[in-house]
Amino acid sequence: MFEAVLVANRGEIAVRIVRTLRRLGVRAVVAASPADRDSLAAREADAVALLRGSAPAESYLDGEQLLAAAHSHGCGAIHPGYGFLAESAAFARACAAAGIVFIGPPPEAMEALGDKARARQFAARLGIPVVPGFDGDGDDAALLAAAEAVGFPLLIKARAGGGGRGMRLARTPRELAGLLAEARREAEAAFGDGGLLLERLVERPRHIEVQVLSDRHGTVLHLWERECSVQRRRQKLVEEAPSPAVDPGLRAELTEAAVRLAREAGYVNAGTVEFLVGEPGPEGRRPWYFLEVNPRLQVEHPVTEAITGLDLVELQVRIAAGERLPFGQEEVELRGHAIEFRINAEDPREGFRPTGGEVRWWPGAATAGWRIDAGYADGDRVPGFYDSLAAKVVVHGRDREEALRLARGVPPGLIETPRTTAPLVQVLAGDPEFVRGQVHVEWLEERLPELLERAGAPEGAWAAAAGAAAGLAPRAGAFAGPAWIGAGRAALWLTDGWSVRDALAVAVDTHGFRAQVTGGGIAVEGPGGERWTFCPAWPAPPARRADGEGGPAGTVAVAPLAGTVAAVLVEKGQEVAAGQVLAVIHAMKMEHPVRADADGRVAEVCAGPGATVAAGEVLVRLDLW
Repeated sequence: MFEAVLVANRGEIAVRIVRTLRRLGVRAVVAASPADRDSLAAREADAVALLRGSAPAESYLDGEQLLAAAHSHGCGAIHPGYGFLAESAAFARACAAAGIVFIGPPPEAMEALGDKARARQFAARLGIPVVPGFDGDGDDAALLAAAEAVGFPLLIKARAGGGGRGMRLARTPRELAGLLAEARREAEAAFGDGGLLLERLVERPRHIEVQVLSDRHGTVLHLWERECSVQRRRQKLVEEAPSPAVDPGLRAELTEAAVRLAREAGYVNAGTVEFLVGEPGPEGRRPWYFLEVNPRLQVEHPVTEAITGLDLVELQVRIAAGERLPFGQEEVELRGHAIEFRINAEDPREGFRPTGGEVRWWPGAATAGWRIDAGYADGDRVPGFYDSLAAKVVVHGRDREEALRLARGVPPGLIETPRTTAPLVQVLAGDPEFVRGQVHVEWLEERLPELLERAGAPEGAWAAAAGAAAGLAPRAGAFAGPAWIGAGRAALWLTDGWSVRDALAVAVDTHGFRAQVTGGGIAVEGPGGERWTFCPAWPAPPARRADGEGGPAGTVAVAPLAGTVAAVLVEKGQEVAAGQVLAVIHAMKMEHPVRADADGRVAEVCAGPGATVAAGEVLVRLDLW
C-alpha cells in the first residue's frame, strides 16, 4: 500500500478520495489552486500542495506541476479523480516515467478506450454495435465534409473527457461551423484537447452504463448497470442503479459486451462502458449501441457503491498497489435500489445558468439520513473557474419505491444559497413518468417548464418572503422603484439590487408561514415544517444606456459572471444586430455567449481572449443607432 497519495482534483470528488485514503491509513495530499486553497478538501487533507494558478490550464490540467507536487510531498501515487487529466494517456505515461503510480488504467488501455473515436473503432472491431458517425482524424474542414454522410441531426462530441463538455447538437448544416468552434473551445478548456468527432443523433434513447472493475491478475468483472437518462444539455443530472428499463436479457447483453471490451483492451482499474438503448421493437427487444468508455471513476459511482456495498475508491487504490480483487463475479450482489441527484450551483429557471457564491446548507442536512457527497461546507464559496457541481444526494432503499419515497423527503432548500438544482429533487421523485421509469435523454428538457412550475413554493411562502423583504426596505434606503411585472409575476427590487423573485404579495402571511431574514436570504417555514429560502438575486448587470453628446446613444455588454474570455467575435467599427453574439465567456466549464441588446456599431472592445473578468465587467462598448 502507498504511504502517500496526491489527489489531483477538487470539489466533492477530492473530499471523497481524501476520506477513503485516510480511512486506509494513507497520507492524503490535495493539490489545490489558489481558489481552492481553503476548500473543504484542503481542510480535510493531511497536506496541501498549492498550485500556481486558478484557471484549469494553470492548475489541474498542468501535469508537470502536479508531478512536481507529488515528488515534493513524497507521494507514490496520484489519484486523478474525474475530469481534468483523469483520461489523459499522456499524463499516465508521464507518471510512469516519473516513477509515480497513476491510479487508473494503463496508458495503452486509455489510448484504446479513453479517446472516443478510437473506442468506437475498437468496439466495432469486436462486433459491438456503434452509432453511425465520423471518427477519423481531421480539422473543421474534414468534419464539415463528413457531416453530410453522417446525416442530420448529429452530435458533435469531444474525443477526450466526458460530462457533456465539448458536446453540441447540430440539426442543420448551416449551424454546424459555429457549433464546431464552440465545441472545440469548450473541449480544449475542459480537457486540454480540442479533438472532435461526429455521431448521428439517436432520438429519445435511454443512457445506460455498466461499471467494470479489473485487476492486474486477470480478473475482469462488472458491478451491474446504472441509468443516466435524466439529463440537461446532454449532461447527467439524475442517476440510478439498477436501471428500471433493463430486464435480465438486456442486462446480460450489456454486461457481457462491457466485460469483453475491457478484457480485450487490457483494461485495469475502475471504468464505465456507456450505451444508448432504444425503444422496444416489434418483438419486444430493445436495440442498443456502444457509446463510449469513461476510463476513470464516474461522478455517479455512489449508486453502485450503495447497491453492492463496495468502496470503489478503496478498490481503485488497492488495484493500483498491485493487489488482487478479493471477490469474483458471483459474489457481487445487487442490494436494493439507489438514486443519485446532482446538486449543481445552477439556476434551472434561467436555463441552468451557473450561480456561484457563498454556500448555506439547510441545518438538517447533516442528520437527515441521506448520503451527501459535498465539495463545500457551510460558508464556503463556489468559485467560477470550475464545474458547477456542489454536492450529490444519494438515497438507497430496499427497492425503487422506497428509494423514491426517501428522495421525496429531500427539501427544495437543501442548499439555501446559492440557487441550485435541489428544488428539482422532490418534484422529479414524485413525477408519475419518472416513477414509472418512462424517461429518455430528452425527457427532462421536454418536461422542464412543467416541472419547474411544480417545484415552486406555495403562495403563502412567497407572501411571507415578500413581507420580510418589505421590512428590509428602511435598511436598504427604501425601494428603488415600484414593483415591476415580468412573466406574469411581480418582483420587489431594493436599492442595493436585491430582489425577491416571483413575489405574489407584499404582506406577511399569518396562516402558518413564518419568514426570517438570515445572512443567506429570507428563510420561510411552512405549517408542516417545509422550508424554502428566497435568495438574493444578482442578475447580470443590464446594458447601460446613456445619451452621448452630439452622437448616438451608447450601451455596454458585460460579463454575466466571473470567468475567462474564450472568444471575442467582433472588432471596433463593426456593425452588429440585436441578439448577435459579441463575445463568449468560459466559466464553470461552460460557455456563456454575450449578445448585443440592440443594433449598433462596436465603439470599443475592452477585453480580449484569455482575459480574466469579473461579473459585470465591460467587454464591449456599442454606439446604438
